[in-house]
Amino acid sequence: MEVIPDPSTVHFHLPGDLSVLVHREYNDFVKELINKFPHEKEGILKFYGICWKIFNSLNSLELKSLEEPLYLFGQFFKKPLECLTLAYYLPQNAGDIARKFIKDQQLLSFIDAECFIVSTVNALQTPMINASMVLCDRHFGGINYPVGGVGGIAVSLANGLVEKGSEIRYRANVTNVILEHGKAVGVRLSNGKEFFAKTVISNATRWDTFGKLVKIEEFPEEEKNFQKNYVKAPSFLSIHLGVKASVLPAGTDCHHFLLEDDWSNLENPYGSIFLSIPTVLDPSLAPEGHHILHIFTTAGIEDWEGLPRKDYEQKKELVANEIIRRLEKKLFPGLKDSIVLKEVGSPKTHRRFLARNDGTYGPMPRGKPKGLLAMPFNTTSIDGLYCVGDSCFPGQGVIAVAFSGVMCAHRVAADIDIEQRSPILDTGLLGVLRWFRTLA
Repeated sequence: MEVIPDPSTVHFHLPGDLSVLVHREYNDFVKELINKFPHEKEGILKFYGICWKIFNSLNSLELKSLEEPLYLFGQFFKKPLECLTLAYYLPQNAGDIARKFIKDQQLLSFIDAECFIVSTVNALQTPMINASMVLCDRHFGGINYPVGGVGGIAVSLANGLVEKGSEIRYRANVTNVILEHGKAVGVRLSNGKEFFAKTVISNATRWDTFGKLVKIEEFPEEEKNFQKNYVKAPSFLSIHLGVKASVLPAGTDCHHFLLEDDWSNLENPYGSIFLSIPTVLDPSLAPEGHHILHIFTTAGIEDWEGLPRKDYEQKKELVANEIIRRLEKKLFPGLKDSIVLKEVGSPKTHRRFLARNDGTYGPMPRGKPKGLLAMPFNTTSIDGLYCVGDSCFPGQGVIAVAFSGVMCAHRVAADIDIEQRSPILDTGLLGVLRWFRTLA
């Protein structure tokens, strides 16, 4: 797949006229951040240094299922120091680590914003391992944009599955996981068709999997604990604009994050604005002389439920226009008048077309979590049923979700005897992991 390197990851526009560009090159980013906070040079280097220590430990390992003991023991004997490093930081959060080295409140708020774009929560609620994966990977490999748009990634993955012998059923709405004697043996579609298999892997949210797809009288204890420790992260209001190219200043960055006046609005609905302009990197995505703007902001579905159709459409227009006004005031004067196409999606749109429970994009902790200890892994208490995606370890974000998929594939391969396994060690390890989750 042909890609275009992005020279930056995101341009932050924050309260107090704080502007920070996250350069592709780590040293350029750190230099800019130290220039903004020269009195915190040592703290900046120590915090991001620990991020790199964790990232490099992850990067040195063959990443497979943490629920497979033979793999874990093998990795520990090969890389004991790296494994112990990850074990040490597993229960810790980015906010706690940052506060060990940094005192400046504005800089700590910036780190909150860094974590928010990863997990939609602040640094104190973001596991340190999650933060490290994203904050370092953006420099290690950089952001590379697929020529022709990000849809090409999904097409390539689908083509790869077919080439490996898989069959993909489109417009196949799964309504039930079929259970026989407590074991998952297949799925039932909305048209009544049934498919049977040795294993069932759900990429639906944990709430959808155990609230809708699995029909059981009593929730498994592990799922009760998950819902006790985590709530659904908010969904998004999404705005897609086609605009005249003249409204963007020369040298405009591709990705922006905007929080204008008050740090306390960071996690509030509509408080902060994410902006992506893919045509800055690939002009072929829009007609000549135009750009595409993808704007989104967090929003709860409760704001959009129960509205008559006319009121719903009016509210979408009203909220979208306010978001556009803020961008116009801060970044792009004349933006509103430059618009030639506008489409707005609410959390209900995300729920309808992406089959996400309340439009959510994953879990967020009810309080201050103990790192990733409370996150469920891929196995479930129902034999033959696995979960994958952002409501499993290691959580939200493209990198984390991809890792979840790799982990699940390895665990399933072991369970169907494609990979080596030890049933006795499996029982012991899975019991220990469940015990750890009760501590969180």
